[in-house]
Order: sequence, then structure tokens, then C-alpha cells
Amino acid sequence: MLINFYDPKHVYIVCGKTDLRKGIDTLAIMIADNFGMDIYDDSLFLFCGNRNDRFKGLYWDGEGFILLYKRFDNGKLTWPRNSNEVKALNHQQIEWLLKGLNPLPKPKVHQASKGAFF
Repeated sequence: MLINFYDPKHVYIVCGKTDLRKGIDTLAIMIADNFGMDIYDDSLFLFCGNRNDRFKGLYWDGEGFILLYKRFDNGKLTWPRNSNEVKALNHQQIEWLLKGLNPLPKPKVHQASKGAFF
């Protein structure tokens, strides 16, 4: 595995639907501008589109960005669809997410700036 989902200091799930055609620059700008978060702070950001069998991850490894794309052959993610939020995940919640379970009972929430639409 290129990156261990448990290694970054922070793992955030971007709720709602994200256009997975977006690349590194657009996803990074979205995180920095809409949520005011530091994309260089050893953080992995996870995004999901319309289909719940795939997601993207954006991670700064200290030298450049890594863009991850994962598609499940058998199974689906349970992804929170309330938009304009980023929620922090702990190790257990990451495990649940990757098994298709609902990972978000009550994690920390970061609200998007008003007028932001993605």
C-alpha cells in the first residue's frame, strides 16, 4: 500500500458529494479555501462522489501531494451526505469506513464558509 491510512496525524472525511474528476490542485484549494484547513499538516483528506464504491484521498507527504483513488470490487462505503462539513476520523472510524460501516457517530466537525459550493 502506498500510504497507510493510519499513519497520518489527521484523517478527515469531506462529507457530501465531491466531483471525483477534480485533481490535486482543485481538491487542495477546496480544503484550504472552503474549510480553512492546513493541507500540509500531515493530514489525509478523503472525498466521495456519487457512487459509494470509490473514493479519493489527498495527502501531502512532505515533498508533494499524493492523490489516492480506491474502488471497491465488492462492497460500498457508507458516506455521510450532509454537505459542507469535514469530519475528523479516528483509527476505529477509518476501519469502519473501509469496511462499509457508518464511521461517524460524533466526530469533530469543521463547517464550510458561507457561499461555498462543491
